[in-house]
Amino acid sequence: MNYNETVNWMFQQLPMYQTQGATAYRKDLTNTILLANYLGNPEKYLRCIHVAGTNGKGSTSHMLASILQEAGYDVGLYTSPHLKDFRERIKINGIEISENFVTNFIAEHKTFFEANNLSFFEMTVGLAFEYFKNSKVDIAIVEVGMGGRLDSTNIVAPLVSVITNIGFDHMQFLGNTLELIASEKAGIIKHNIPTVVGQYTEETKAVFVRKAKEEESPLFFASDLITKEFNSPLKGTYQLHNKKTVLQTIRVLQSMSSFEINEESITQGFLNVIKNTGLQGRWQQLQDNPTAICDTAHNTDGLKIVLTQLLQQEFQQLHIVIGVVNDKDLDCILPLFPKKANYYFCKPNIPRGLEAHILEEKAFKYDLIGGIFNSVSEAYEAAKKNAEKEDLIFIGGSTFVVAEIL
Repeated sequence: MNYNETVNWMFQQLPMYQTQGATAYRKDLTNTILLANYLGNPEKYLRCIHVAGTNGKGSTSHMLASILQEAGYDVGLYTSPHLKDFRERIKINGIEISENFVTNFIAEHKTFFEANNLSFFEMTVGLAFEYFKNSKVDIAIVEVGMGGRLDSTNIVAPLVSVITNIGFDHMQFLGNTLELIASEKAGIIKHNIPTVVGQYTEETKAVFVRKAKEEESPLFFASDLITKEFNSPLKGTYQLHNKKTVLQTIRVLQSMSSFEINEESITQGFLNVIKNTGLQGRWQQLQDNPTAICDTAHNTDGLKIVLTQLLQQEFQQLHIVIGVVNDKDLDCILPLFPKKANYYFCKPNIPRGLEAHILEEKAFKYDLIGGIFNSVSEAYEAAKKNAEKEDLIFIGGSTFVVAEIL
């Protein structure tokens, strides 16, 4: 199989949360451990930073990678989901894994994957760890896919465990209270390994303190850190919290004799994060006159922050291109959107995409008024056509909507 055929096989034949949702979720690490043993446990050869959380995992992971690259280290970066190409998930020093490595890995182990019914995410984790091991990276930043305790990445023994924040998302898997969700995220806390927590509430803090005490894990709360502001091309207001989480994690690494990271590397790492890692879709401005901004925020906590920042911008009229997946709790997110806006309802081009007419009908109940479009690109083009130079266009609601216009 060539690269496209290989990726299509991965997407279609095996469960993939990005396209299928709940049916792709695995509730234990049995298959992951089986795969790791089969591959010779490549994760044991890696020095890692393990990053979990409801929001901010991707930004935090990319900023950490950028700083470590500026410090002269070869840095593996594993994140999910991807926006355009599967290879975005696995990078070294900002360069995506080669098509040949992907195709050769799948071809070599395809029989094993099929015989053991491995999920898309499980085989992808194995691929990333094998690639980082073979490439002899100095350190790998490994982002949790969902939750933490039962996530396929949770076979690593990291140098530092990082939990960005806790919010309501994937509640059908992780629980319907902040304490329950925090308990799942806290599953990445390991014995004697430092843990950095970003934002917290009183109820989630208690969970982290209890788990860290059980594991004898030194615990750091990044939101309590007092620090100067670092310039960055990531302009979302939520990045202020992520920067603190990143900086606290770097401070922990600096305390380890095996890492040399000076202040200039930190400054340049924040400043060059997009250049160094290729991060996209975080409060990203697409054009001027009219201004168009996209953001991948898709759950209640993320959208609250992004929409608050959106309404702080100067504009004459607001145009919002919106699409969501079919398992999204619309009664939670739609009330967050402003009524004084023109809406362009569309369906992201994945099996999990919610039909635009269903989204429009539900939005109408919250006085969000607009038209229905056959695709994300059609909706975006209509918004650009209707918008005056002083207007503002926002594209979001789902990672997959943003992916289609980048």
